[in-house]
Amino acid sequence: MAQLKNNMTPFITKAEVDEAVTRLAKELEIDYHGKDVVLVAPLKGSFLFMADLARKMNLPGVIMEYVYLKSIKSGEAIEIKKDIETNITGKHVLIVEEIIDAGKTLSFLLKRLGANRPASLRIVTLLDKPARREIPLKPDYIGLTIDDRYVVGYGMDSEEKGRNYSEIYTFSM
Repeated sequence: MAQLKNNMTPFITKAEVDEAVTRLAKELEIDYHGKDVVLVAPLKGSFLFMADLARKMNLPGVIMEYVYLKSIKSGEAIEIKKDIETNITGKHVLIVEEIIDAGKTLSFLLKRLGANRPASLRIVTLLDKPARREIPLKPDYIGLTIDDRYVVGYGMDSEEKGRNYSEIYTFSM
């Protein structure tokens, strides 16, 4: 792991991540006051963000779900490796993403979950990278907007490594 960090530059500190997560949790508390919500985290990257967000939200009933989607054929198709288990019909659903870039997989997930007729379906992301967007979608809740750079840490990886870092790094030039 030290070798991976040696090639990286700190980009977003642990304190900045925590501040963004806390702010998002407060926004969600206001918008969903008194309502139960189902948080859906696409695996693998979003698990840390969803855990921290859920712990900071003071809402009466939070259900945490996970979905594992895999792009195949260079993103032309999406395979569902693990689907949610909760019936979301009539429920308030938040897709919790650690980062949104191209948006292809997220667009697929929105359509898939929307077909179940939830009461509401919104997107919350820690990092938004609009410069990479290939599908016209806009998250409802954004922690931080970043430029087009490859980031690692806080759930995001480089060849499955670095997800456990509490800070977010970018590769050094």
